[in-house]
Amino acid sequence: MISFKQLPVEAKAAVAAGVVFFSMMLSRSYLAEKLDFRTRRWLLRLQMALFANTLMLMGSLHVWRSTVTTFARSSAASSFWFMLWKIAVLVFLALAHSSFFTLLFLVAEEPYFFSLAAYTCLGAYIILIFFLFTLGSVEQAYKFLAGRGAKAGTGNKNRTAMKPVLAVMLTVVLTVVGLLNASQPPTVNSVEIPVHKLPSTMNNLKVVLLSDIHLGPTVGKTKLAMIVRMVKALKPDITVIVGDLTDAEAKIIRPAVEPLGDLDSPLGTYFVTGNHEYYTSDVSNWFELLKSFNIQPLHNENVKIVSPKSASDWFCLAGVDDIEADVLRYSGHGMDLKKALRGCSGEHAIVLLAHQPIAAKWALQERPDINLILSGHTHGGQMFPLNAGAYLLNPFFVGLYKVGQNTFVYVSPGTMYYGIPMRLGSRAEITEIILRSP
Repeated sequence: MISFKQLPVEAKAAVAAGVVFFSMMLSRSYLAEKLDFRTRRWLLRLQMALFANTLMLMGSLHVWRSTVTTFARSSAASSFWFMLWKIAVLVFLALAHSSFFTLLFLVAEEPYFFSLAAYTCLGAYIILIFFLFTLGSVEQAYKFLAGRGAKAGTGNKNRTAMKPVLAVMLTVVLTVVGLLNASQPPTVNSVEIPVHKLPSTMNNLKVVLLSDIHLGPTVGKTKLAMIVRMVKALKPDITVIVGDLTDAEAKIIRPAVEPLGDLDSPLGTYFVTGNHEYYTSDVSNWFELLKSFNIQPLHNENVKIVSPKSASDWFCLAGVDDIEADVLRYSGHGMDLKKALRGCSGEHAIVLLAHQPIAAKWALQERPDINLILSGHTHGGQMFPLNAGAYLLNPFFVGLYKVGQNTFVYVSPGTMYYGIPMRLGSRAEITEIILRSP
């Protein structure tokens, strides 16, 4: 029987990841009631950072072997430039691994340069791993189809050397493009949506949708202030924030949230939780902070949005907790559609705020009379090559979907980004939704 010491490094990393994952499950189920709130919160976030790093270790070993070890026997291996390259790769990997820990130690009113650098390296790391794997697969397929798998020659060595060079070049180009794209202000996308049973006096009601701002290590007060200015310029009747506003505790990042106090939509500003609010383990404090800025959390509840033109005309605006609250066993929270829609009958239009598209799907299965659901979560994939995974894992990916005869689902691609300050194949968006009466 092979001992742990005899296992390859990649296998050891996989075992370590499994141990961390098991400890996460153990702490959520058996230790949740035995630990005080603050300890439980720090333990969960530390475990998530360690789990991500142990998984990344396998990829980092592959990156090192592909970009450094491959050239160790070449004539350039003893040169000064090769030594600099080794240091650069080492620093790059160290920064990528450290990104997850910035959530614990480097969150303030404005992002630290170290956090921006670390998350940029994480984005580049993901792209580099993808291209190394893809080019390696192409190389193996070529060898198999050409019947040269067993032959070693100069041509094979050249192709092996070119693979990491090409992967690094593509990574650098896409990283720069992604950084430039994400640095631009969100685009304003105007969408007209017919809402069944919406009173005629509320025709052309304007709702501005925000999602996935992710205040934290790489998004701070300056960017939030820009978003608020853009929203105010649209002069919405209602503003809604459908989750993942933050990645940090309310007390730590409170100064960065202050621009939200300038939102002054006449029919109100409303908020529902996303999965990242529960990762902070600080939802109650966030609710209180948002209320101080006249933003009303919809915690499995609803409000009547009354027409400014007629007090007898209204529609039901409801919001549900994010489904991740159930997974995390977050006390007093979790998606409860029946509670959220209590008092919302089919005689009036129903608009539901639900962070994740899968929650939108579940809601429609239970209440097909919902007329419009506003979601986020997917980020439109945020960046290549993560787009494919986001597309496959969500029943609604991005944009407007019609479900049945009288129901629409709109999924925002996100107003900012999560962690990695890059966007590839997607664009940050502030959505201006014009409600049309049939």
